[in-house]
Amino acid sequence: MTVQDSGKVALVTGASRGIGYGVAEALVARGDRVCITGRGEEALKEAVERLGSDRVIGVAGKAHDEAHQTQAVERTMEAFGRVDYLVNNAGTNPVFGPLSELDPAVARKVFETNVISALGFAQRTWKAWQAQNGGAIVNIASVAGISASPFIGAYGISKAAMINLTLQLAHEFAPVVRVNAIAPAVVKTKFAEALYEGREAEVAASYPMARLGVPEDIGGAAAFLTSEQAGWITGQTLVIDGGIFLNAGVG
Repeated sequence: MTVQDSGKVALVTGASRGIGYGVAEALVARGDRVCITGRGEEALKEAVERLGSDRVIGVAGKAHDEAHQTQAVERTMEAFGRVDYLVNNAGTNPVFGPLSELDPAVARKVFETNVISALGFAQRTWKAWQAQNGGAIVNIASVAGISASPFIGAYGISKAAMINLTLQLAHEFAPVVRVNAIAPAVVKTKFAEALYEGREAEVAASYPMARLGVPEDIGGAAAFLTSEQAGWITGQTLVIDGGIFLNAGVG
């Protein structure tokens, strides 16, 4: 089936696999043209081929690298002439353990990749296109940012900051650009493997929906939040958790 071109363009960070890829796939399916970013040149190239090189380009680099941020936005503008939507998905979680033992240098790395890079991309898309032409931003946060997250505290703190960044940008960019966040629970990706590997059935059983999330769950939500149907929604964090928070009062 031929997809009608929407005339819109998105930049999705950290999209060679996992949630980012799921988001890019959903946007391409509705007719958007998309620039995806990722650290690995080869993985990014493969993702572009799967998504369709006639509609998608890839720009390799590290999300926290300001030169990469600039290049990604510039390449998007050169290839497609606009950048209506930004989805900040790139993130890292290199440490597992208590905050009492956390190396401050690691905490800085997590914060820089998960939060400062999102701000950097938002500043650049705003200046390149959105300030004059409008659009939408979606920040991929996490339920770790709205609850205690044992052993991944640095990640949780960074995602809480991402949620507040969403509020700040939504206030500052209104009414021209809408800014929202998505806070997923455990989604089946390589990034989250440590949270369910070898015990998926057990972890899934704790969810009222009786399964873990998949990238398509988040892709659909991002497509909605960047659509005209979400035209009166800004500054919100959409929790997509398979109902896990329904268990909070059970005991």
